[in-house]
Amino acid sequence: MMTEQDAREALVAAMVQMDAGGLNHGTAGNVSLRLGDGFLVSPSGIPAQDLTPDSIVLMRFDGQYDGPVKPSSEWRMHAGILAARQDVNAVVHCHSRFATTLACAHKPIPFLHYMVAMSGGSEIPVAPYATFGTQALADNIVTSLKGRNACLMANHGQIAVAKGLRQALAIAGEVETQAGYYYGTLAIGGPQVLGGDSFDQVVARFQGYGQV
Repeated sequence: MMTEQDAREALVAAMVQMDAGGLNHGTAGNVSLRLGDGFLVSPSGIPAQDLTPDSIVLMRFDGQYDGPVKPSSEWRMHAGILAARQDVNAVVHCHSRFATTLACAHKPIPFLHYMVAMSGGSEIPVAPYATFGTQALADNIVTSLKGRNACLMANHGQIAVAKGLRQALAIAGEVETQAGYYYGTLAIGGPQVLGGDSFDQVVARFQGYGQV
């Protein structure tokens, strides 16, 4: 079981990793981890390189928090997802280049490559637009993530969820990779999308993938 200090350090490391890997930049993006009856979330307006474990904010689901550091403006989104999805303990939100480009064009990512299935569906949908930090955006994201591990956020970015933080980061990275593939195929006439039966076969193959 991860201690609170371990979780704080992991969230700082995740934000630094997203910057280093090109998934994020500046003060954009945010991450969270479920902790007991609440959750830890990255703070508002602090660049990744300036984060410390003490700047991570411990919150309750009603929005209450202790200490002088303000939580991410997107805390409602994190709270909503964690409250609605008991299978999820980690949330990663970033403004990666290709995913955000498609999100700004309101283009869901179709099943053009088998790894799209890592998102939990045969398409990576685009959640409807709402102003950042609002309850409306949180509600849109919760709805769009139903039964899925990732979605794009219209005119905003992308979000990935998982049981653990490492897995959520991996999903966010894969969403960006698939977004890059889709963007590239759009420049040469569009992708050849895989059929629905292919998705079922991929899901079945994923069940036995790796060192089980």
